[in-house]
Formats: sequence, structure tokens, C-alpha cells
Amino acid sequence: MNLYLLRHGIAVEIAELDFAGDAARPLTPKGRRQLRKVAAAVRAMKVKCNAILSSPLVRTRQTAEVIAKELKFKARPAFCSELRPGGNAEKLIRQINALKPAPETLLLVGHEPDLSELLSLLVTGQAGGGFSFKKAGLAKLEVEKLSASKCATLAWLLTPAQMKLME
Repeated sequence: MNLYLLRHGIAVEIAELDFAGDAARPLTPKGRRQLRKVAAAVRAMKVKCNAILSSPLVRTRQTAEVIAKELKFKARPAFCSELRPGGNAEKLIRQINALKPAPETLLLVGHEPDLSELLSLLVTGQAGGGFSFKKAGLAKLEVEKLSASKCATLAWLLTPAQMKLME
């Protein structure tokens, strides 16, 4: 399986909101523009996607929707509570392994530090491996059999600035 991890785009700061807290923070116009550039780089890399799982928070939902639309993915984003901030990686992995049919290529859209911890768990076998995702950063993992242990190889981890050079 090719597993892609994408951090949400730039979102409105919580202090700027006149309404409900962190979960309701939408993407900014700059965040949407940045995601369209990320999508252009992903398109240049000829990435295809069988399934998309996203945190249900507004900024991650919007990120998944922008990427799916820009890349004309047939897969529609589904929402997974284990991709919320503080979600449980082992439960997430069980949910992924339960997907039928099993996707060959899966995009996960989430938050920091959770995505970095997941990447570290899958590549090194433990959280806290020193990885870091910029907003709209994207990683590709190659996985033989997904488990909550060292099961993946990191193919690449790109920042939005690096992807901008690929357009």
C-alpha cells in the first residue's frame, strides 16, 4: 500500500473566530491557494488515490475536499475520529485494515503532532522520531502490511515550498 499523510492547510487562527473553538476553524484563502499548489505538485507526481480518510474538523475536511476536487480523485473523503487531534494510532490502523476493499493507495488528512507521531510509529516502531509536517506538508510511505509497529518505509516528506517547485 502507498500511504500518503497530509497535514491540513493554513487555517484561521482561533483568536480570529467569533464562533465555536478549534474544531470549527476553516481554511484561509491563502490556505486554499497553497493547497491548489500542493495539488499541482501531486498531479505532476501522478499520484492516484483509492481512498481518503480525514479528521472531521473543518480545516481538515476542507483540505481533503480541495485535494480530491483538484486531483479529480474518484474517492470521496470519509471522516475518521481517530484522525482528530489526540486520536489513537492503533485504532486508526485497525480501521484502515478493516476497509473493504483494501485500498492500494490511501490519503490520510490530519493534524500535528499526530501525523508526525504516526509517521514515526510506522517507520521506526515508536512515536517521537523527530519528524515534522509543515501546514500542507505531504509524506509518502510504502507499506507491506500496515500495523502499529515498524512496517513502512518513508519514500519522501515534502514541504509546501518544495512542492511549489514541482508545479
